[in-house]
Amino acid sequence: MNIHSVPPATSSALRRRSSAPPLPKRDAILRAAIDVFASRGYFNSQVADVARAAGVAAGTVYLYFRSKDDLLVSVFERSMREALEEGRQAIAGIDDPPERLRRFARVHLGRLGRDRNLAIVFQVELRQSVKFMERFSTSLFREYLSQIRAAIVDGQETGQFRRDVNPTTAAKAFFGALDEMATNWILSRRRYSLESHAEPIVDLFLNGARTR
Repeated sequence: MNIHSVPPATSSALRRRSSAPPLPKRDAILRAAIDVFASRGYFNSQVADVARAAGVAAGTVYLYFRSKDDLLVSVFERSMREALEEGRQAIAGIDDPPERLRRFARVHLGRLGRDRNLAIVFQVELRQSVKFMERFSTSLFREYLSQIRAAIVDGQETGQFRRDVNPTTAAKAFFGALDEMATNWILSRRRYSLESHAEPIVDLFLNGARTR
């Protein structure tokens, strides 16, 4: 399937959003940017398309964002901050490292699974430009990855995880598995719960592929 043929959220989902209380203008523009970039593709979209979807004049968009590039970066930064906070809340007060990984996986996949258009922007549109991939690897993403790494380090210190494994490499491998499942989900013609794959991924990560 061509990445630009990925189906965006259904019209019924968009209708549910339109019936919700109105968002502040900046948030409404960002929401519109997510939906437009997902449905048209980032490079095929124009600021005017985003403005039309947000119900504002094109000039209004420029009161909040410098350019289309700035819109995409802002979508990434706001979403990463929200994901960081959700992750922190999910693992707060949880001492058991494997349980922290389970909760992190459920939050990560659940967040993308609730918003198909956001998933498309993150899994497809953000990754078509070296510039944005560099932005993807900046401090916000490193901080996100550090939540996984901290659980692995704690598990090594308690003897639950192997000490001969590099915790940064392990954290990247764990995130990579979640990331790949999210990409498969948006490219699939089937409809299924993305969050339901969290437990199998954590189980495979913790126990490997050997028979027990």
